[in-house]
Amino acid sequence: GGEEDWSLSQTLTPSQVQRNLQRYSQDQVNQKVTEVVQFLLVKDQKKIPIRRADILKRVIREYRDVASEIISRAGRTLQQVFGLQLVEIDTKHHVYILTSSLPRSEGENLRRDNQTVKMGLLLIILSFIFMKGNSVKDS
Repeated sequence: GGEEDWSLSQTLTPSQVQRNLQRYSQDQVNQKVTEVVQFLLVKDQKKIPIRRADILKRVIREYRDVASEIISRAGRTLQQVFGLQLVEIDTKHHVYILTSSLPRSEGENLRRDNQTVKMGLLLIILSFIFMKGNSVKDS
């Protein structure tokens, strides 16, 4: 099963993971990080807790020997780009959720005004551009 495979990759030391990373091109690793970010965002949109075994089975696949680094980089990307934090809510079964790390707004900022709607649309467009490798056609 996926859980046993993950425990094997978890026992790797950071230096072993770094050595394993050398087997892949930077583009290959970055592609997997992007795929993990997309997977996490889709699962979060559906409000489904995310199991590490699912990430490994559906996205990381043959990159298991560097899975810890890929998940770590995906977490940093989520934080920097989307203001989301990857939080492990069940350490025994390795289940994650995404939480907002942006400061909460008080009262008046919570109402739906034109500015909020424009900001939401802008974030969707920027997210789409990011997911498509930082460039998209104007159409």
